[in-house]
Amino acid sequence: MLIFTFFCFIAFVMSSFITTFAPNYTNIFMRYTELGRTGMMISHLSFGASSLGSVFRETKESESFRAVEAAIEGGINFIDVSPYYGHYKAETVLGKALKNIPRDKYYISTKVGRYGKDGVNIWDYSAQRATDSVYESMERLGIDHIDLINVHDVEFQAALPGGLQKVVDETLPALLQLKEKGVVGHVGITDLQLQNLKWVVENSPEGTVESVLSFCHHTLNDDALADYVGFFEQKGVGIINASPLSMGLLSQRGVPDWHPAPKPLVKACQKAAEFCREKGYPIEKLAVQYSVSFPRITSTLFSSANPDNVRRNIEWANEEPDWELVVQVKEIIGKQQRVTWANS
Repeated sequence: MLIFTFFCFIAFVMSSFITTFAPNYTNIFMRYTELGRTGMMISHLSFGASSLGSVFRETKESESFRAVEAAIEGGINFIDVSPYYGHYKAETVLGKALKNIPRDKYYISTKVGRYGKDGVNIWDYSAQRATDSVYESMERLGIDHIDLINVHDVEFQAALPGGLQKVVDETLPALLQLKEKGVVGHVGITDLQLQNLKWVVENSPEGTVESVLSFCHHTLNDDALADYVGFFEQKGVGIINASPLSMGLLSQRGVPDWHPAPKPLVKACQKAAEFCREKGYPIEKLAVQYSVSFPRITSTLFSSANPDNVRRNIEWANEEPDWELVVQVKEIIGKQQRVTWANS
């Protein structure tokens, strides 16, 4: 009788814990890790809000709101966006979605440097534009501070007058001034090209860059980010990985027409996707699971404006991948491993 009573008590305590601390069952399995030395404990799967800007397809605001809510309910506490996504639309829609969500439930990351107007892309990494952009983003998002502000895709500044040195000498110092004022909490950089991220960290005063965000470099077809992890860790820089599906390369739906990947890589990924389909294991599932499996990478960002897809990604991310299938997929991709492309 005493043993039975004891186990009943334990069951009650556990059920109380789950109810109190986990608004959704997936919270129990979500892993939270400090991003570098920022003090921000972020979920190992994070929500990218680019889809809210109708970047990939036309989206409805009501559906986008539900997608954000599903992410928060599923234990995700880090949301990344940019004024560039949908040329301000993503930030605007996200701001509306966050109105009914308590501010202490999420960290917000947005960016400076890439913008757009009337369908035309704009790049401006000047100090004044960066400063103005932060305040504009806060207004669209309906918040009074930004947890992490990033210089967006620094490779574009590399091709502009001043090169990457301008990011070091002008863009980052402007963001540091906002950090000193408490307008932003932390400062980071993003890029597709890993060598650019390393260069900026190496050539900036220590502690300036607190996090890096790279995309498509810790995926089934490209694990190059692993080569840089030790360097960033040594510098105390947090690491965020984005796009576990490699911008749609790892998908049963087929590669988007706009994808800049070389054709041999596209064919190899299509072959891998078909192999997974025959095994009854969607390549999207394997891709998400693989991307979140490396604990030294703090978080992996995915994007979707579909609440069902958000819940599915969370479920996948909280499960171990089929490692035998991972090896087989990598063998199929073969010599196309780590083949990359220019950002656009």
